[in-house]
Amino acid sequence: MPNASLKVLTVVGSLNKNSITRTVMNHVASQLTAQGCDVDVLDFAHEPLSLFNPDSAHRGAGYSSLKERVDRADVYLLGTPDYHGSVSGVLKNFLDHFWHEFAGKLFATIVASHEKGLTVTDQLRTVARQCYAWSIPYGVSFVDRDDVREGDVVSDALKRRLEMLVRDVHVYGDLLARQRQVDLAGTDVGFLARLRK
Repeated sequence: MPNASLKVLTVVGSLNKNSITRTVMNHVASQLTAQGCDVDVLDFAHEPLSLFNPDSAHRGAGYSSLKERVDRADVYLLGTPDYHGSVSGVLKNFLDHFWHEFAGKLFATIVASHEKGLTVTDQLRTVARQCYAWSIPYGVSFVDRDDVREGDVVSDALKRRLEMLVRDVHVYGDLLARQRQVDLAGTDVGFLARLRK
């Protein structure tokens, strides 16, 4: 049975005022909350993040509190529009700021795309792998007007796909979070041993 306190950070990777990515991410956040998850929505339209600069990345306004939120999360639900077959700049900027915090945790992806979002999903899986994170073995993509209209998810097919994602994030996120705690507290070999204090 999934842990009711699973912590999910949903990251809205769009600055568009009428973003369909935001609409879908908020829909999923509501479903995860209804499932008993502790959901934190990070929306850069309301919480700007300075452009990553390795010389000053850890000194920007609000960085410490954001790092705490990223550290606290068990799962990262990343939403982005498909921009020329790649992630949005705002999402990439978020990913540039962090990496160590992602190790042993779960990534799940949602992509607004007219091209199925396959390259974007693959890029986010690569980021997860490079940061020693796990990723859900599929992504969810959708198309504006077909799937989302006037601030609502209208497609039954997309609703079913999102329901599956919510279930899998809850179940597998919980399994990985519990195992991560065991690995960090234990003495066995494993890739998380490097993070033990």
